[in-house]
Amino acid sequence: MKPQPLNEINWIDRNLLKPNNYNPNKVAPPELKLLKISILEDGWTQPIVINPDFTIVDGFHRWTVSGHKEIFELTDGKVPTVMVHPKDAAQQQMATIRHNRARGTHGVLEMSNIVTDMVKQGLSGDEIMKRLMMEKEEVVRLLFRAGIPKSDVFNDKGFSTAWQPK
Repeated sequence: MKPQPLNEINWIDRNLLKPNNYNPNKVAPPELKLLKISILEDGWTQPIVINPDFTIVDGFHRWTVSGHKEIFELTDGKVPTVMVHPKDAAQQQMATIRHNRARGTHGVLEMSNIVTDMVKQGLSGDEIMKRLMMEKEEVVRLLFRAGIPKSDVFNDKGFSTAWQPK
């Protein structure tokens, strides 16, 4: 087997790494929070890709949340890294773009099936919302696609104060 970057994962002090100045990938605050939850619940499952001068090729957002207190304390400020050796700036930029674009998107039907399965496993709508950083309406719509009514997953009990039963 030809040697691969993953053959050598090194834990490096996060403060030694530096972001590149061209990353086109932007992550909204809810997804950044989800990334933080992912690392806190699942641990580090993906290393940060760096070049020999410790510039981040891929993993800027993992590096960003690694500075948050709870994540920093998990590994004493160290982050898992793999090193690539781009021959020039253009190859490094292309590597960043390929990493970002290769991640794909989540299809609605597939997400509906996954959320439905979570409900069948006993997770509440509130727990799904919290752990996946989803809005209630998003969970409800995904479950609706599978024929699961909102009332089966959320305990929206009570009546509004405008209505009084007789």
